[in-house]
This record gives sequence, structure tokens and C-alpha cells, in this order.
Amino acid sequence: MKNSNIVISLIAAFAIISFAWIFGSAYKFKYNNSNTINVTGNAKKDFESDIVKWSASFSRKSMDLSSASEQLRKDRDLVKNFLVQRGIQEKEILFNAVNINREFNYNRDSDGNSYNTFTGYNLSQQVSIESKDLDKVDNASREISGLISQGVELSSNAPSYYFSGLEDLKLELISQASENAKLRANNIATESGSSLGNLVKADLGIFQITGQNDNEEYSYGGAFNTTSRSKTANITVKTSYLAR
Repeated sequence: MKNSNIVISLIAAFAIISFAWIFGSAYKFKYNNSNTINVTGNAKKDFESDIVKWSASFSRKSMDLSSASEQLRKDRDLVKNFLVQRGIQEKEILFNAVNINREFNYNRDSDGNSYNTFTGYNLSQQVSIESKDLDKVDNASREISGLISQGVELSSNAPSYYFSGLEDLKLELISQASENAKLRANNIATESGSSLGNLVKADLGIFQITGQNDNEEYSYGGAFNTTSRSKTANITVKTSYLAR
């Protein structure tokens, strides 16, 4: 009986010690989490695009397929010569495959019956350029409409601008935003009479690229401006530090 009482006492003592340890750990965790400094660091940088992409399309229509094809070929030569004359390298010029459409007019006779009338073959082709010579492509895209006076039925898109060093730029801004967050947290700790402890949490915000001086709004999913040559990259880092 005496041995049984001893065992029971040991179990009870162990349970009390375990409960005290769990309670103490929970209190410590709660205390640590209630004494944190939460800040958002920010970093941004202006930069210039170094790649431009531009495209245009031209078309010809004829009742005869071979005639439309020959006219489109001549237009393709005019477009190519125009671009080469303005300093665009031939290797940067890409012509996509010809798109052929049979077109019809939809009619209805006096009895209400519908029928189709063949109006001809419409052939179209797209030309695109990717280059690091932004000025030459910009000038060519503005002047390309001059081919219309030569009979080319052409539609030009606006150039799109990109940056080849985007990943390196992103890493640089993440580092700067993290440093900015730490500096802010340290200032808060100092002003409140405490000291900055370890980092307990960090969340990366959305990477935003907007046009410079465009008053462009940030997007929840991240903005990625391609219409401006001059851009601004912005990133945030949300952090939590312990206060000691």
C-alpha cells in the first residue's frame, strides 16, 4: 500500500510540474507575441527600359487568292525595306505566317431565306520587332503609317517596353526594403525605451512596376507597366520584431 501511495505521489508531482511548464511556455509565448514591433519597409527605384517590342499587321483582299497573295508579298517587301532603311536590323524583324480568311456577305431573299455571297479572300500578316535600340524602333513605329500612302493597308500597335535586369532589380529592392523595415522598427524600439530583438516574421509584399510620373495606381495583384520607357519599381516587406 505504501509503495502505491509513493507511485501516485510521484505521478501527481510530475503532472504538476508538466502543467507548470506548459503554462509557463504558453505565457512566455503570449508575452513574446504581445511585445512585438510590426512595421512595413519600403523600397523603390527609377529605371529605364532596355528592350522594346513592337508589332503591326497588314492585309490584302481579292476575289482571287493568288492575286491577294502577290499583293501581300509586295506589301511585305515594302514594310521590310521601310524598317531596314530606318536602321532596324533584319534579324530583329519577324514576319508571322499568313492568315487566310474566306469572307462572305450574309443576305436574305424576298421569301426570308438566308444565303451567303462570297466576297473574296482576306489575307493578313503580322510583323514584329524585338530590339535593344529603343530610339530606332520608336521612330519607325511613329513613321510606319507613311506606308499607307503607298497603298499598304496597315495597322500599328503601340510599342511595349521591358527591362532585362528585372530579377536583379527585384532582389536589390527586397534587400533595401528589409533594411528599411529594420531601421523603422529600431527607431520605434528606441523611442519607446526598449531595444530591438530578433526578427520573428517577414512577409514579402507585391512587386509593382509603374510608369514614372504617370499617377498610375498600384494593383492588388501587382502592376507591370509596359507602356512607359521610364519606370518606377516598388516593393514592400512586412516584418515583426521582438521588443526587449
